[in-house]
Amino acid sequence: MESSRSPRTGRRHSLLRAAAITLSLATAAALAGCASADTTTPSASKQSAFKPVAQKEGSQITVWADSTRLPSVQAYQKSHPDVKMKIVTYDGGADGSTYLQSKVQLFDRTGSGWPDVVFGTPTDVTWASEATKPGARPFAAPLDEKLVPQSTLDGFAKGSLTPCQFNGHTYCMRNDIAQVLLWYNKPLMDKWGYKVPTTWQEYEALGKQVAKDHPGYLVGSVGDTNSHESYFWSGQCPAFSLVKPGTLRTDLGDPKCTRMATLLDNLISAKAIATQGFFSQGFAKNSGSKVLMAYGPSWYGQYLFKAGFKTPAKQIAAAPPLTWQGESTTATGNVGGGVWMVSSHSANLKASSDLVTWLTTSDENQATAPTYPAYTQAAKAWLANPANKDYFANDVSQPFEQAANEVWTGWSNTKFSDSTAWSSVVLPALTAGKSLTETLPAWQQEIADEAKTQGYKVVGQ
Repeated sequence: MESSRSPRTGRRHSLLRAAAITLSLATAAALAGCASADTTTPSASKQSAFKPVAQKEGSQITVWADSTRLPSVQAYQKSHPDVKMKIVTYDGGADGSTYLQSKVQLFDRTGSGWPDVVFGTPTDVTWASEATKPGARPFAAPLDEKLVPQSTLDGFAKGSLTPCQFNGHTYCMRNDIAQVLLWYNKPLMDKWGYKVPTTWQEYEALGKQVAKDHPGYLVGSVGDTNSHESYFWSGQCPAFSLVKPGTLRTDLGDPKCTRMATLLDNLISAKAIATQGFFSQGFAKNSGSKVLMAYGPSWYGQYLFKAGFKTPAKQIAAAPPLTWQGESTTATGNVGGGVWMVSSHSANLKASSDLVTWLTTSDENQATAPTYPAYTQAAKAWLANPANKDYFANDVSQPFEQAANEVWTGWSNTKFSDSTAWSSVVLPALTAGKSLTETLPAWQQEIADEAKTQGYKVVGQ
């Protein structure tokens, strides 16, 4: 699920064919919707009010969607025959891809061609909320400017719209989220008399015990392109924290980063956590049946264990996110989640906004969606659908709902993928036998270098 940022985009789209574990991480992530890392704190002050282009009631709207979301758009068209729509399938702004941005820049130069509605990733919103050149209007329309009721925007899971918010406005609606929680094999845990951990300290202790009692069994992996989002994001490590627009704090020497690195290093040394990725070639065949626990996104159940590892039904269960012993604040990460944007150039903002609202909030659409909806009421409908719960060994509703409201918003949505530095610096170092702890400085430097090329001021080094 994250190719460049896996579930975040590019990765996930064509994905639902993910029935084989050869699904690349990117693909799987795609599942997640788009993700990646996601979260930007909106500015306290709002800019000038949005001024729509001349509206033409009843005019056709052009919708760009990825293959995974295409059926939803088609379902809307079928149930709303009076709405004139032109549907275009594209890669959904695959994370790390600049296709959508390049197209919008072209349309801004030629003065025409903008789609009315697009599916993309949180990374897309970082540029879509700003003008691509002097005199141009930002591509994304501020939905809170009389396009979508505030009561609707308030209905999304806590923090899930943070990646959509810039300069005090909301520029997108979140399609889905991929909140991180603890997955475990219930029959094996019961058979071996292990208690499901609730803290990171218990997780580490149990991992070491598993390695001793049952060599070869695993409690996790750090080898995928989005593994850092499950562990370091959940650990509230300030690797990608926008302290204000244009200023990024990346401080991997922070105690919340080093303690997670130390915990993971200990479990890697004990051979309880793999440095080979869950989605890497051969893992499913060689080790898929020996994954006792996995700390990862809500889509792991269906797309990693069921489709990838072929784990039989009623074995995999979910538990809430882990906490640090002695700390009252629970936080978790996010590995995916796509967004819908309405173009500020649309001549039919009503139809465009209605479509985006239906896609993200309606039970009719979201109850059968491939991944967990960001809209709270739609998520309840999704959980009520037997197809989304019958596979599991326990009722995943409570852990899913809890985790959805505990995603840490201090890991910010930036103009560049959070997976590039992890993939280019950290994963090769792990493969070479280096520890996470000794690799933190190089990871931080790579993040800082990427940020600076995107125009960010970097602090925390």
